[in-house]
Amino acid sequence: MKKFKNSIAVKSPKKGLLITAFLVAQLGMAQEKQEFKGTIGKTLADSKEYWPDPVTAPKGAPNVVWILLDDVGFGASSSFGGLINTPTFDNLANNGLRYTNFHTTAICAPTRAALLTGRNSGRVHVSGFSHTILSAGFPGWDGRIPSDKGTIAEILRANGYNTFAVGKYGVTPDEEASDAGPFDRWPTGKGFDHFYGFLGSQTDQYNPDLVEDQVHIKPDCRHLNELITDKAISYIQKQQKAAPGKPFFLYYAPGAVHAPHQVAEKWVEPYKGKFDEGWDVYREKVLANQKKLGTVTSNAVLPERNALITEWKKLSPDQKKVYARFMEVYAGFLTYTDYEIGRVVNYLKESGQLDNTLIFVAIGDNGASKEGTLQGTISQSLFSQGKTDEENFQSNLNNIGEIGTAKGLNTNYPLGWAQATNVPFKNWKQDAHSEGGTRNPLIVFYPNGIKDKGGIRNQYSHVTDLLPTTLAIAGIKAPEYIKGIKQDIIQGSSFQASLDNPKAESLHKVQYYYIFGNRAIYKDGWKASAAHLPDSFAVKKSLGSNEKPAPSNFDTDVWELYNLNEDFNERNNLAKKYPEKLAELQKLFDEQAKENNVYPLIDWQDVYNRRIHNTGADKGKTVSDLIKQATKPGSTN
Repeated sequence: MKKFKNSIAVKSPKKGLLITAFLVAQLGMAQEKQEFKGTIGKTLADSKEYWPDPVTAPKGAPNVVWILLDDVGFGASSSFGGLINTPTFDNLANNGLRYTNFHTTAICAPTRAALLTGRNSGRVHVSGFSHTILSAGFPGWDGRIPSDKGTIAEILRANGYNTFAVGKYGVTPDEEASDAGPFDRWPTGKGFDHFYGFLGSQTDQYNPDLVEDQVHIKPDCRHLNELITDKAISYIQKQQKAAPGKPFFLYYAPGAVHAPHQVAEKWVEPYKGKFDEGWDVYREKVLANQKKLGTVTSNAVLPERNALITEWKKLSPDQKKVYARFMEVYAGFLTYTDYEIGRVVNYLKESGQLDNTLIFVAIGDNGASKEGTLQGTISQSLFSQGKTDEENFQSNLNNIGEIGTAKGLNTNYPLGWAQATNVPFKNWKQDAHSEGGTRNPLIVFYPNGIKDKGGIRNQYSHVTDLLPTTLAIAGIKAPEYIKGIKQDIIQGSSFQASLDNPKAESLHKVQYYYIFGNRAIYKDGWKASAAHLPDSFAVKKSLGSNEKPAPSNFDTDVWELYNLNEDFNERNNLAKKYPEKLAELQKLFDEQAKENNVYPLIDWQDVYNRRIHNTGADKGKTVSDLIKQATKPGSTN
């Protein structure tokens, strides 16, 4: 006989679990039920009806718009000193606030899971992805956000908001992403009234794997940015016509500017020749702009050029031509994305709703992407095998006219541009040990709530902080129960105080980072970090070759130590100077890893060698096979 908390004693553990779950749900539902305040007699004549008041948002609660871009480095957008024009973002930042010390997780799915729930990605089971090949059967890794980690959409909808999501979702398990469902982990099962976009991590911009609500639909060959913008505006129009003044929450998350970089030539044309000076000059110009804007310190120094990247002046004329074209397309794609977001902002302004709309713009869900390899890619798969760098470059040169077009099924710029658009930080996307992987620009715009228009804020913040900050501004308390299920703690911290006070204390004191081996721990301005070897470059290079990378060994990874209060872009490693501080932070990482389900540590070798989730119909398939299956047009993944 085994006893379960809040349940009767039962003989069968399975039955006990069912009864426990049932009773917990009943307790939660009882807490949500409103007391009946009428009278029930034998007949209607001696009875009195009672209708509870409908749930409404707090008086004056703002509309909320969250905008999350994909794969944009700190030094790309003109709003933070970059050389790519983003006038919509510039306008929002100049009339709002620029947050310079905002952090993501270093890769897309964990960032999105943390953003939507206000909890660390491992705690909500998304240390990796919700894709079959990038998830594992452990609590922190299965890619299935539990119901006790409610989303911002669920909270706001329960408090009188309508809720809409458009664009990339990225946290629905592959196995559940067909028209057969189940749909509880689709956006509509996580609190959104409507969804229009794609469920996976990457899609063709002209032939997207498009979903509306709970059905896959056929796209009409228009660019995905245009489609999701039209749909976002239509959702708001219809909602306001039906319920004028009712607040709404819009989650606008384009696939841009993740690969494939696909955009109409008219957006690329203004950048012709703009990057011919190359990535080294780009870095210097951007740093100078950032100092003028105040988004970096006046004494900031660029990190050394990464050893993998060739000095621009040493490249051949053909290399310069191809690489510049990649960057022109990327720039056009980002500017076009800014334009489509501007359509939403302009609609809100024209309809008189903008002043009472709180807008967060996270310019990137991680640092600049290194997935374009050293040469750049047009249609080559991230997991392609058997091609040398020289062969890939020659293919790019021969097919230069396809860069940016619908024919380029995986177009992504080369690594040199990733470093350039990540100024002033080292490293890139996936590098959870580095500010280059985790530090992104954040804009907060709220005409009715921000007086210091154009102000700079340097408080440390994290993607988990947007949920509690939004609730604080809207005057909404995080619920104890959602749909009868008792909710886990929210780990993010509100930075509402910083809207009025540029010197407000950051309430976010501790934060761990982990992406497939690379890891770090932050506490009160100090940061300990370890790059994991072999990295994804070495592992990928070994595919299809006889040269195998050395076995991974987490114990031999070298930890570094930085004081970010004095050295924000990690140029001065203090590990040898302060070994006690390093040891303290390493211990803290272990504690945070245990608390947030990070263990077991899983790395890229485990992924590429199919050591995880290697079951069922996919058993025996290579990573390349599964990627092709997951990214082909019409795929549900």
